[in-house]
Amino acid sequence: MIKTKNKFSFIFSRNIFSIVFAIIISLFFSIKQSSALTHEWIGVPKSEYGEQLWDKKNITRNKDGSVRVLSKFIPKNKSEITQDILYTMDINCFEKSFRDVNVSTNELDNYINTLADWKDPDGDELILGVIGQVCNVEN
Repeated sequence: MIKTKNKFSFIFSRNIFSIVFAIIISLFFSIKQSSALTHEWIGVPKSEYGEQLWDKKNITRNKDGSVRVLSKFIPKNKSEITQDILYTMDINCFEKSFRDVNVSTNELDNYINTLADWKDPDGDELILGVIGQVCNVEN
């Protein structure tokens, strides 16, 4: 009888622990997803290739003084191969340069490549539009 009671207590405790753990994990993911889904997309003038948007709610200042922002490219012609692309960009407002520290089609992809090289926009109207607008907001 005592052995059965101990076994029941063990199974009950294990099940309670599993349920609490599952609740905590689901809360974590739902909070992460809900905070990731709140955007205030601002568009720059469209180009022949499509349009570029940047998220006014997703701007942060980096330690080196550059600005990090989430942007989205929407190609003019969509297919299974060409779809919306999310860029996490670092922008150097003084030099008007940028680097893409993350490129994905999935908003939950958090990998940041801080070793990415700084680039000149080389006349790209969409990138210049993002740099100009973001730097105006941040300065």
